[in-house]
Amino acid sequence: MVPDLPLVQLEPLKEPVSSHRKEECTMPAKTHPTYVGLDISKARLDYTLDEHRGTSVENATSGHQQLIRWLKTQPNARVVCEATGGYERTIVAALLEQGIEVCLVQPGRARAYAQSEGLLAKTDRIDAQMLRRYGQAVKLRLAAPSNPAVAALRELMEQRRDLIDRQVEVRNQLEQAGAVRTPWLERERDFLASELESLAKAIARLIDHDPSLRQKQARLQQMDGVGPVLANTLLAYVPELGTLGDSTVSALVGVAPFAADSGRKSNPRHVRGGRAVVRHVLYMAAVAAVRCNRILAEFYQRLRAAGKPPKVCLVAVMRKMLIVLNRLIAKPDFALAD
Repeated sequence: MVPDLPLVQLEPLKEPVSSHRKEECTMPAKTHPTYVGLDISKARLDYTLDEHRGTSVENATSGHQQLIRWLKTQPNARVVCEATGGYERTIVAALLEQGIEVCLVQPGRARAYAQSEGLLAKTDRIDAQMLRRYGQAVKLRLAAPSNPAVAALRELMEQRRDLIDRQVEVRNQLEQAGAVRTPWLERERDFLASELESLAKAIARLIDHDPSLRQKQARLQQMDGVGPVLANTLLAYVPELGTLGDSTVSALVGVAPFAADSGRKSNPRHVRGGRAVVRHVLYMAAVAAVRCNRILAEFYQRLRAAGKPPKVCLVAVMRKMLIVLNRLIAKPDFALAD
């Protein structure tokens, strides 16, 4: 019998990469790009080509068109901007549609770069200038246009996650609710259950109508312990699956342990960063896999017998699952062991 496995608090979304450091994985194509820093807010886009000039336009269709016209006058323009909670999606999509290169960076990493410069002030114009310097100094990954079907699947999966979170809240509130509030919570509970059922059907229809997604979903579920939820999560949030190496995809999801050694001191290695949404689902799939997948169960027990803590063993199972799933997508002739 496999013992009960503890839940683990995992870290939020971060970008990928190698087995020992956070390094971007795609080399830009243009040899002599013109870097343009772009700071995005809800109402305005601030952009700059140097340390002196700065311009702003409205963060709306008219402003986007004006910015694109200006960028097309610049030789080999490459825009560097931050992810800003969704306000960047429309302009980034418009730039990519027009063939303009975009590097979408993590706000935390950009802020760390600004601090490394000793830059304490923060305004939209200063941020645009800083992003331009950041693009020049750091090897960044180019953004790629999203597959419409994958983008739609991601939205549906995000909605599913929100509904499940609220469902848990309602269930917990019902335990403490009084006679007046209980009927309202029960109606909301029934409504959420109905919405989740409808959402599951919508996700199934979307995947069924897209041959690529349908084929990949079936391929992923060939592994014991991988169900529709994990398969759909990987399809939505890791579209790179099948195109990356083992260490890269492990770091991308956040199941690659990073060294923390200094001098003679050798600290335990921990997983850091990665795409938390995927990792949370992969964790629960690993819990199920060590019970129903013979090979993974034996792997888990070997690690436990060697004295490894349960969480360490479970993360190793997660990493092994991800690597095998990556190969299933990459190699059509790759077969799982019986």
